[in-house]
Amino acid sequence: MPHFVEALQQEAADAIARMQETALRARHAHARAELMRHMLTTARKVKHKPKAEAVETVVREWMDAWNLARSDWPHIAREMEAFTEAFHDYANDPSDAHDERLRETCAALDIVLEKEGTSISDQMAFRSQCAHRWWELVKPVPDDLPGRKPRPSVPELESGKAFWEASCADFCR
Repeated sequence: MPHFVEALQQEAADAIARMQETALRARHAHARAELMRHMLTTARKVKHKPKAEAVETVVREWMDAWNLARSDWPHIAREMEAFTEAFHDYANDPSDAHDERLRETCAALDIVLEKEGTSISDQMAFRSQCAHRWWELVKPVPDDLPGRKPRPSVPELESGKAFWEASCADFCR
């Protein structure tokens, strides 16, 4: 039987590991959900425009928000266009068929982003002007992120560490 101090240390280590895993899952789910909410809000704003015009408006807005030049990322832009078309259709007719198309195009966007070593949640958290500060506390933006640009709306961590890796000195100023 472990002694009291060792038992407490193990209990704490186990709890911290569960917290880290849960925080990373929550960040991933919340960032994805935020993109979907933003996409639907934006699609609803332009749903009465001709589809091609509406799709172009939304794709441009999101590619800009993610700091991805269309000419540099044409494969991502193509999937973003299909994804946006699905949101346009859903905004005009929120049917089961259009919901299924949203799911399919989201999966395709996930695949193309994964091939680039990223994800929808990382794009939202690392690049978007719409990022929530706590996402970076859980998984900081990598210093070597290609095309990284300052985001005045999202103050960067000074430490560059997840909150569980940082010391009080990193956060308590």
